[in-house]
Amino acid sequence: MRCDPNRLLQQHLTEAGLSRKGLARRLNGLGSARGLLGMRYDHGSVLRWIGGRRPREPVPGLLAEIFSLRLGRQVSREDIGMPRGTVPADLGQEFPHSWEEGVASVTALWRADVERRRFLLDSTFALGAGSAGMFRWLAAPGGERLSANGPRRVGPSDVAAIREVTRSFSELDNRFGGGSIRGPVVRYLHTAVTPLLREGAYGEATGRSLATAAAELTRLAGWMAYDLEQHGLAQRYLIQALGLARGAGDHALCGEILAGMSHQAVYIGHSRHALELARAAVAAARRSGVGTLLAEARVLEAHALALLGERTACGGALHEAEVAFDRRRPQNEPGWIGYFDEAYLAAKSAHCLRDLGDGARAVRQARRSLVMDGRYVRGKMFNLSLLATALIQEGELEEACQAASSALDLAEGIQSARTRTYVADMCRRFAPHAAEPRVAELLERGRGRARDGEGATRQSTTRQGASRPAVVV
Repeated sequence: MRCDPNRLLQQHLTEAGLSRKGLARRLNGLGSARGLLGMRYDHGSVLRWIGGRRPREPVPGLLAEIFSLRLGRQVSREDIGMPRGTVPADLGQEFPHSWEEGVASVTALWRADVERRRFLLDSTFALGAGSAGMFRWLAAPGGERLSANGPRRVGPSDVAAIREVTRSFSELDNRFGGGSIRGPVVRYLHTAVTPLLREGAYGEATGRSLATAAAELTRLAGWMAYDLEQHGLAQRYLIQALGLARGAGDHALCGEILAGMSHQAVYIGHSRHALELARAAVAAARRSGVGTLLAEARVLEAHALALLGERTACGGALHEAEVAFDRRRPQNEPGWIGYFDEAYLAAKSAHCLRDLGDGARAVRQARRSLVMDGRYVRGKMFNLSLLATALIQEGELEEACQAASSALDLAEGIQSARTRTYVADMCRRFAPHAAEPRVAELLERGRGRARDGEGATRQSTTRQGASRPAVVV
């Protein structure tokens, strides 16, 4: 998104006789003196602010203080072009430097989302957003003390409430899609979780539990936006969820969020970026020691490699995924990874094999993927459509039609833009056989489902600047 240059900031920089590097050095030093650990701004950061990008809180106030001391007069935030109440257009797209910055950024994102700010409504996926900060942290993760002395006491019951809300909404999302329930999730984050983060009083253990719980629910809100193909908004939520998980020191949850980001990048056609994110997820999974997470990260790596046409490397990653899955210890792993079972691994493997043109093996894996938990209705629809497309690849028209018909049956009850896209992709793959009566009937059903589904979710997706995927997975 294009921004107007901040000429006031440039004027003060010139008047103060400071270089961009010098201002960044003073900012990092002042932040450290105030207990804001992890601030690592550089000359490039200052250049972006001069270009019109707005830094996160509390940076504008610190900059005003630096100029006041340097110039010997009071300099306000307004004087340097950063008035209070202004929401930066890149809100949520930068990985936070510290816990305090992360709280300010994510709570501002929730509020802007509830208020339906136009820059979020028009948001699109920004390739590489947050990458510099994420990979710097992954290279040298550092811990922070998460304690606060606000006016509101936070205890285990507050954290338990967030976890229960996350569990309940996650079940609804899996059954019905994100179309009708994302709004309530974001409102809960804004009205119930924001006060705990911004005004809470808690010790180290409670602070980490609160950060983890907030990260899980923020991730779910991002995943729902992804399901609605609101890709720019989803990206912002996932970056901020990762920041919260980093603050909590939860390497496993960090890996899970990175895996979700890779999943999204594959879906919209950024395979190379998806590969980088998947490999970052592998690194986080290894730190966490969660075998199921390592299997997930490896199979996502394999899918990115398959789309890049790297057959040998894909096969190696699939093998590593299976090894990790066989060695996992579910009883010692976080509850949120429980969805990744044999069926999920088989489905992702089938995607890889189908996209590499190995229809026969893809069919075998797709059949395995249907032996799954019945609560994952949307997932079963995806897996049935996957089986149908693998079967059509192998010329098994009759069975492919049966699987496609079952997929369309399930799609009728789901409010999900991704579901419509799977239906459209399935129809595209069946189209060469349109002369067959059974196929013609399926294509008509598919077109009807696309129209009905678009009508059911048009209001939420168009308001949030949805974009169509570049590829279908």
